[in-house]
Amino acid sequence: MTFFEGVECLQLQAIFLGQRLDLRSFAESNRLSSNPLTMALGPSSVAVLFRYGVAVLVSVQAEQSRQFLDGIAGLVVEPFTNPESDTIELIVSPDLPEGIEQGRVRLQNFDLQRIQVVADVLAKSVVLAYYEVTLAKHFDRIEPLAANLSTRWAMRINSRALLQDISTTLVIESKMTGRVEASEKPELLWEFPEHERLYLRLEGEYELTERNLALERKLALLARTAGTLLGILQNQRSLRVEWYIVFLILIEIVITLLEKTTGS
Repeated sequence: MTFFEGVECLQLQAIFLGQRLDLRSFAESNRLSSNPLTMALGPSSVAVLFRYGVAVLVSVQAEQSRQFLDGIAGLVVEPFTNPESDTIELIVSPDLPEGIEQGRVRLQNFDLQRIQVVADVLAKSVVLAYYEVTLAKHFDRIEPLAANLSTRWAMRINSRALLQDISTTLVIESKMTGRVEASEKPELLWEFPEHERLYLRLEGEYELTERNLALERKLALLARTAGTLLGILQNQRSLRVEWYIVFLILIEIVITLLEKTTGS
């Protein structure tokens, strides 16, 4: 299917709107495809939607984009205040191999399946970018604590912040594994295997597998570090309680000796 017949250049914008999109609520009438969900927004503009919260707008003007995003706002679960986004330009080059050149994606034509393949890669990339920034913020808080374990400053560890770090790692790992599947090929390729080479080239250019593995390693390190610090904090508190008990015992002994001395 050639939806963009006669068009030689397209702009794609991927927007990570929130933690999830309720795709079941979208009307059947404007659907061009169900996997991934692709909707016609105009004569030569479409939206490719992913349940993990990303909308990829293809050849959509600014005002049309605003209206569409406002219209689906109620279907975004846990929307972000400042959504992560990325854009890329597509060009038609029938006589050249498909791939990325000088920051633009070169395709043999603009059939719907090729557009969906590019949208899938761009959507995964923008999700990875969001979680890369999120994890970096947690590392900025954890790193000084880990570096100063041998100092008295380490005594002032915030247990609530550590629990939040551990919770964040578990949530991100669950979402990346259960929803995004950044390192997995899209189901679209089962039906259209002829586009697998294009996907692999784009996947390599965006380093989806490498970035996903790096995130997994960071998640494991962050969880391990936060868990270790939390364990140290609990040990410190246990030790403090033990000293309190010893102190109370000593006071009781002193009081008992004073009573005996006074009585004699």
